[in-house]
Amino acid sequence: MTKLLSKFKLIIIPLTLIILISSCSKFQKALKSKDYGFKLEKAIEYYQKEDYYRAEALFSDVIPVYRGTDKARDIMFMYAYCHYYLGDNFIAVHYFKNFSKTWSNDPRTPEADFMVARCLYDESPRYNLDQSSSIKAIEAFQYYITMYPTSERVDEATKFQENLKKRLDKKSYSDSKLYSQLRQNKAAVISLKNSLKDFPDSDYREDIMFLILKSSYMLAKNSNEDVKKERFQETINEYYAYIDEFAGSSRAKEAERIYALCIKELQK
Repeated sequence: MTKLLSKFKLIIIPLTLIILISSCSKFQKALKSKDYGFKLEKAIEYYQKEDYYRAEALFSDVIPVYRGTDKARDIMFMYAYCHYYLGDNFIAVHYFKNFSKTWSNDPRTPEADFMVARCLYDESPRYNLDQSSSIKAIEAFQYYITMYPTSERVDEATKFQENLKKRLDKKSYSDSKLYSQLRQNKAAVISLKNSLKDFPDSDYREDIMFLILKSSYMLAKNSNEDVKKERFQETINEYYAYIDEFAGSSRAKEAERIYALCIKELQK
């Protein structure tokens, strides 16, 4: 049995190498060919086989030749997808945008517009990193939803958009919370309020409102006498805002303790 397997391997390995060499040889032949019709034919063949690396290389060669012809739009559409499938999302964005702009009446234009947003979505990083791509993706999905309100992909676009907004919400909360952790109370209050303004339905709304209350108290406590009372009064206002929404919270007792301390300070 072992001898049989060894003989089988001896047959299979050279056969595989022959197939690979033959495949590379055919690709090199197409790549070097001056027959652009043949080169385009092979590019489409590789594309249909999902061999996007070879397809992209061949499409790249034929694009200048077919620019302005009836075949240009098909080539550009497939070329954009090649870059998407190869993970070159920003390059894909460029070509999908170019397709949409150049052939705005093509039935594939809505798909190109969706793919612009999808490519940007795929480039969106973890919440704690720069979210420029996330913001651009949200805008691109909104453009798609506005332009094609009856599209069957609107729900999909909306879900992607919601995921991105949650990511921005988390980053905003995390960045603002850091000020509180560093005891930069004034900056914390401003940043946390801005976060709540930008994301009024934040998943972290209670945390944010409690941190505003706590940071506001610490700011008042460490303020100069001429602004102390005013800031304690502002803290009391934050207490009412918090307790109005989260009276049943496990933090309610801590909020009440802060409120009592503020009242005591104002009665001096």
